Amino acid sequence: MSRRDWLLALALGAITFLVYQPAWNGGLLWDDGNHITAPALRSIHGLVRIWTDPASAPQYYPLLHTVFWIEYKLWGSWPLPYHLINILLHVTSALLLVKVLQNLEIPGAWFAAAIFALHPVQVESVAWIAELKNTLSAVFCLGAALSYLRFVRDGKLRLYLLAFVLFLLGLMVKTVIATLPMAILVTLWWKQGNLEWKRDVKPLVPFFVSGIGSGLVTAWVERKICGAEGQVFDFSLIDRFLIAGRAFWFYLAKLFWPANLVTIYPRWQVNHLTWWQYLFPIGVLFLLGVLWGLRRRSRGPIAAALIFGVMLFPMLSFLNIAYFMFSFVADHFQYLASIGIFTFFGAGAVRWLDRMQGWRRLAAGGMGLALLVTLAGLSWAQSHVYQDAETCFRTVIAKNPNSPGAHNNLGTALMDRDAVDEAIVQFRKAVDLQPDYQLASYNLGAALMKRGDAAEAVPTLKAVLRANPSNAKANYSLGTALSAIGDREQAIVAYERALKLEPDFPDAHCNLANLLLEKNETDGALAHYREAVRLQPENPGAHYNLAVGLVRKGEADPAINELQIALRLNPSYPDAKPLLDELLAQRPQH
Repeated sequence: MSRRDWLLALALGAITFLVYQPAWNGGLLWDDGNHITAPALRSIHGLVRIWTDPASAPQYYPLLHTVFWIEYKLWGSWPLPYHLINILLHVTSALLLVKVLQNLEIPGAWFAAAIFALHPVQVESVAWIAELKNTLSAVFCLGAALSYLRFVRDGKLRLYLLAFVLFLLGLMVKTVIATLPMAILVTLWWKQGNLEWKRDVKPLVPFFVSGIGSGLVTAWVERKICGAEGQVFDFSLIDRFLIAGRAFWFYLAKLFWPANLVTIYPRWQVNHLTWWQYLFPIGVLFLLGVLWGLRRRSRGPIAAALIFGVMLFPMLSFLNIAYFMFSFVADHFQYLASIGIFTFFGAGAVRWLDRMQGWRRLAAGGMGLALLVTLAGLSWAQSHVYQDAETCFRTVIAKNPNSPGAHNNLGTALMDRDAVDEAIVQFRKAVDLQPDYQLASYNLGAALMKRGDAAEAVPTLKAVLRANPSNAKANYSLGTALSAIGDREQAIVAYERALKLEPDFPDAHCNLANLLLEKNETDGALAHYREAVRLQPENPGAHYNLAVGLVRKGEADPAINELQIALRLNPSYPDAKPLLDELLAQRPQH
């Protein structure tokens, strides 16, 4: 890089970090708590599960969740480093984009990269911790693209191998980059004017095979583990084309007019009998037809549109994605796809600027600078939405009041600050809007339990389990509710069912042990207490409960040891010190 490029890189990086300053300390949103390594996955055994058990984490992206595992080991749940890493990766992607465009000799590389870095449609990907999957996969994707294009130019095998390794790593972060080889083919066609099997297509076959394989695995996980199947996803092929056409124009419009951005957009009502819905896919075909007809004058417009469409394809409803139960579109879905449009716009703007002279050139340059300042200001304002979950989802409800997902997520945020009554109102609203919304129903039951309404919680949780008997958390919560109303035997059954579904469930082990201890089944209780300690060795409550079980068994010395561990972990743990003192006083004096 030249000195000028270094200065531009530093300036772009510094500006981008400042633009996202409102979100630096943003709290956890939506599924962030699951991504920042659930307690059951924080051990080495948990790390192995991340790679071997597709159901262990929210999605089967093992490298992504390995990175989260490492981050948790380094700084726990402190949000600042997670946000700074996301911003750093976003800046890195922008700089890699510069190198890719320079390699292709496309003018306006820095302008396009600045738009990519500062555009408000990217805020959702950068300010939302869980969207590390976007920012990290983009670095691998653009790194792979740069290495492959250099291989095409220089023919060096090491560049090809580097590109393939980076591509495989990216697939293990987010499968959407499986579209990269097709985007490369479009780029080569744009550059060369034609494609040849041996020169252009054959070297990409391993990329296509690995991308398709990874995509099939992700599609299976989305359906069977993430719940992307059932009536809410029951669309005909015509319906899917209608959604895809509308989504294409939606995303394109947000790039050129990024107004009313929101974390959850309204979910469209799709009806193949409504004539005007056909205008969207017809419009896409018309646009592509016109651009194809203009290819002899310039292949740039059709190439940009094809890259945009190709990289959007996995998110255009032809595949089931769990997020579609909330909305068919989301800003983070077009994080990488936007590059095709930004590149075309940046190149066109710079070519237009180069034709200007004198004051017109200064005025045009000022317009470009004003555009970047405007985008930066919009992104800075949008970053405020991601300060915390409550702010985020109150904003969604203000713009999209009929979003069951927003009401459910706001309820969860309210629960986090113990506003239980307000949370129950939000959970009820979510269930009213979508009666089959199992997560909201479960959250409603859990909130009723926290408020002390166990009798009301029981039928709510039973309804959740009728719809999905394999919900371990719902079985656990039902056990807690049944125990609270005195139905001990059925509570034991519910806890046992929860542990059969999720053996590494420390709270279920502990609560089941408590009930077994009440029934004087001390050996069974001790087995579950020990399992809870194994799963959470740093939890003083687990050690205290094991000590109580050991006292009941008459094993004072092991109980003393567990109490000492509990007090070392938490010197003020309730009841531990009095029990320890009592046991020490009873110990025979030598």
